[in-house]
Amino acid sequence: MFRPKLPTMPQPTGTVTPPAVVEPTTITPGSAYTPPATVPAPTRPAVQLTPGTALALVGGGTAVVLVVGAVLVSLLLAVAITGASVAVCALVIRSLVNADAKRR
Repeated sequence: MFRPKLPTMPQPTGTVTPPAVVEPTTITPGSAYTPPATVPAPTRPAVQLTPGTALALVGGGTAVVLVVGAVLVSLLLAVAITGASVAVCALVIRSLVNADAKRR
């Protein structure tokens, strides 16, 4: 009941024929074929890394790391504060329920 049923591979029927052989064609030298013209690649200026741009890149990377770190720390702090407040609420409710049960 719990064993999977594996399909069986069907056996080939009939004769199997090998693929047809393709014969190469000959190129005659007097044909009207002209090779396509090559288009030169557009030249782009190379990026030059000066000390000023390197300093800007390092400063930008540092700012990104600091901002992402501050966001993650604030999210972790929000989760911790929420957990602590839920725990305090649970203690208060438990003490109220226990105090009400002792009065009866």
